[in-house]
Amino acid sequence: MSLLYSSPPFISTFTNYRSPLLPLPAIPTQRQLGGGRRRRMIKLSASSKLRCSSAMVIDEGCTSSSSYLQEEMLYSRAFWVSKETIAWNVDAGNGLYFLFGSKNATLAVVNGEIQGYDVKIELEQSSETLPKHVIERFPHIRDFKPLQVPRDLVVESLLKYQLAVAILGSGGECTSITGLQLPGILDELFYYSGPLGAVFSSEVVSLYLWAPTAQQVNVLIYGEGEGGDHLEVVPLEESNGVWSAKGPLTWEGCYYVYEVYVYHHSTSRIEKCIANDPYARGLSADGGRTLLVNIDSEALKPESWDRLVDEKRDLVSFSDISIYELHVRDFSARDNTVPSDFRGGYLAFTSQDSAGILHLKKLSSAGITHIHLLPTYQFAGVDDKKGKWQSVDFQTLESFPPDSDEQQASITAIQNEDGFNWGYNPVLWGVPKGSYASNPSGSSRIIEFRKMVQALNRIGLRVVLDVVYNHLHASGPNGDDSVLDKIVPGYYLRRNLDGLIENSTCTNNTASEHSMVERLIIDDLLHWAINYKVDGFRFDLMGHLMKRTMVEARSVLQSLTKQNDGVDGSTIYIYGEGWDFAEVANNGRGVNASQFNLCGTGIGSFNDRIRDAMIGGSPFGHPLQQGFITGLSLEPNDHDHGSNSDVEHTLAVSKDHIQVAMAANLKDFVLTNHEGKEVKGSEISMHDGAPLAYASSPIETVNYVSAHDNETLFDIVSLKTPLNISVDARCRMNHLATSVIALSQGIPFFHAGDEILRSKSLDRDSYNSGDWFNRLDFSYNLNNWGVGLPPREKNERHWPLMKTRLADPSFKPRRSHILAALESFCCFISIRYSSPLFRLSTANAIQERVRFHNTGLSWVPGVIVMSIEDGHEGVPGLSQLDPTYSYIVVIINASPNDITFTSPSLRGKSLQLHPIQMNSGDEIVKGSNYDNSSGSFSIPFRTTSVFVEPRPI
Repeated sequence: MSLLYSSPPFISTFTNYRSPLLPLPAIPTQRQLGGGRRRRMIKLSASSKLRCSSAMVIDEGCTSSSSYLQEEMLYSRAFWVSKETIAWNVDAGNGLYFLFGSKNATLAVVNGEIQGYDVKIELEQSSETLPKHVIERFPHIRDFKPLQVPRDLVVESLLKYQLAVAILGSGGECTSITGLQLPGILDELFYYSGPLGAVFSSEVVSLYLWAPTAQQVNVLIYGEGEGGDHLEVVPLEESNGVWSAKGPLTWEGCYYVYEVYVYHHSTSRIEKCIANDPYARGLSADGGRTLLVNIDSEALKPESWDRLVDEKRDLVSFSDISIYELHVRDFSARDNTVPSDFRGGYLAFTSQDSAGILHLKKLSSAGITHIHLLPTYQFAGVDDKKGKWQSVDFQTLESFPPDSDEQQASITAIQNEDGFNWGYNPVLWGVPKGSYASNPSGSSRIIEFRKMVQALNRIGLRVVLDVVYNHLHASGPNGDDSVLDKIVPGYYLRRNLDGLIENSTCTNNTASEHSMVERLIIDDLLHWAINYKVDGFRFDLMGHLMKRTMVEARSVLQSLTKQNDGVDGSTIYIYGEGWDFAEVANNGRGVNASQFNLCGTGIGSFNDRIRDAMIGGSPFGHPLQQGFITGLSLEPNDHDHGSNSDVEHTLAVSKDHIQVAMAANLKDFVLTNHEGKEVKGSEISMHDGAPLAYASSPIETVNYVSAHDNETLFDIVSLKTPLNISVDARCRMNHLATSVIALSQGIPFFHAGDEILRSKSLDRDSYNSGDWFNRLDFSYNLNNWGVGLPPREKNERHWPLMKTRLADPSFKPRRSHILAALESFCCFISIRYSSPLFRLSTANAIQERVRFHNTGLSWVPGVIVMSIEDGHEGVPGLSQLDPTYSYIVVIINASPNDITFTSPSLRGKSLQLHPIQMNSGDEIVKGSNYDNSSGSFSIPFRTTSVFVEPRPI
């Protein structure tokens, strides 16, 4: 699943993960070590001669026992990085290095002798270090020893063998041995830029599969998506690592799988793997087989599909984007205004008079430009066949108290058999998820996905796909959900120095630093952009991909044209989570797509700084830690935030962080900080010493305060605020938070339901919490607060805090609160789009025009004052951007009290409350006032007021 976490290093819970497919040596306990010859336990570090990831038993009487060496063959601690170089970090001493290969995978160490090999080649140790280009590609092995492979060796066929490098002593005995990791040499020898997948022509269907380590590949053709015998078995022919076959056009509409005979490092055997096509464009239910489908067929296109590019809402600049994040099933699963057959699926978006679509039309009319859909590719965790789903009776759940644990018990009992999952369990990236289609087999999912995109575009909403290229759900030679690791084992997935799969992203990390992995990612993006006409991509855990991959992806997408591709690539926006942690941290596997590394690329990354400053703490901190809009210092709860001076300091620092974010988190933006010093955004430090700001352009910052991960905005506000304040106060804090995001420079991002006080009953991770905890109600009657304690797995630790709040009826908002929140949200979005000054497109424009007041040592606590200045036609200085307003002042009062703020620099303006706020239903904001003679503003409690200076008519 996605991890919208803070940028400090993430401590992976998977550090000691072992693949269940990899047999490991048993590690004796201290009790088992008694008797016999004296033994000792040692811990080997990464710099040790023989590296191991756990404590090894060393028999001092027999340190090179055959059983130990046989077990060492289960690891892959050497790297074949180029045709002439193998890297290993073991010193041979007086021994010699050898490369062994066995075509049938029969290598074994018996009584110190290596047996079962077909090839034995002596390697020469080099006195040099690894070449620079190798270290750039594989920085994690920079200190390994280079071993030279004979230049005349023909290695292409050898790469299909079981391989090992070993050290042999003077008597020929083996003293050390390990397997090899092959991505380096595979990229060097077998990189391929030609066609892959099923290619349709007027005469034949051609299949292409990149599988350079496979010994044999067949394709099995089936008439149906499941069951029955295959119609044909066709052997593929290999040319330079690419296997291909041709078949008749009558194959269209049939299904196929590949039968790949290949050595698999996880089992140390030649395996017969049954796999889908990595470039699949259609599937049977649950991905059992790949559908032979011509994605360009007219039969798969909705009416006017090829002209959709001309129906999309205009997008002049990426700085004009605003994003609304939505889950396909959440949108309509419980919406009775949607036809029952459409609920929870793609076609719900075509139901133009449903409550959900009417709601989206309101947001679009206010100015929201993009709908970000959570994963819609083929993922695991939800059966594609709806008839297999289990469900819970909602009426029964509604009978339980609001703080009961009965609801979560019922939901979790069926959570892996119902129709809900966020979808961060990728199986095949290039095919729409079958459970969202009316029929998961055949071409329905293709047509219906296109109808969804078309319907959203026609109400003014462009579509962003949530793509998860950082990991795969499954690996190994077996299992229906494993695909890539069956085709080229050990290549697509990132492995550690022991040869075990890295799992820091959740599981089965992919390796975009490998050339054909990068190619697959970029090909997949092009497929969705061209064949489904989507308008953007959000990259899950983008920091686990390489910067090179992201920059190339942006480049190829931007190069698409209406004339050649039917889409305008210049309007495709990409952004993601630039967290820098685990094995990729600090460029550990190459320059990765982290927040700081992406500066200057035009690629957006989520700005966790503004989220944490506004709501308080971080997703890893105590849930009661308050922030700027949740009462820090001004309305303290019972949590110990430190001394009064500590709290005041934290509040002041939070203001600095928010102000920098409101200036698009630009690293060179200059402002006066809480100490009264003029500093750049990059000169302000985070709590861990890292620079606060990282962007060089406003489109590189995606500002947000909530997302699908962690608690909803309403829930986190309800947790952090004092128990004794009113629900009215909490609702206005919700308004405050969304207003700050809406009025900041950069790209604003909102979680579906931010605008209607959405609750998940305090669930901090609802990825598998079913429809019950994830409900969205577009009738505006309920916000889903108080539907029971959230699922035990991720929440039980804080149940006592939650129970107190869920049981209190005063926490639950009424319909009037929900409607007020929606109006407030739409007002601030409309205000954003009422002036281009809120959407400045360059760093220079922001530095010239945006200024913060109420800064320095003598500031009014809880208040942020921002001004944006425009030029005047024909007057030297700033150019004129806005034909309506020449000056804007935004004042955010997070205090529970009315405040007065005076600034001489704001004296003499012709400012008035924005007409949208004057005409709104918020009577409190209408109490905002400005006195031009003194430059004084009066702002009501918990209110964001926008003042504008209209140009003379």
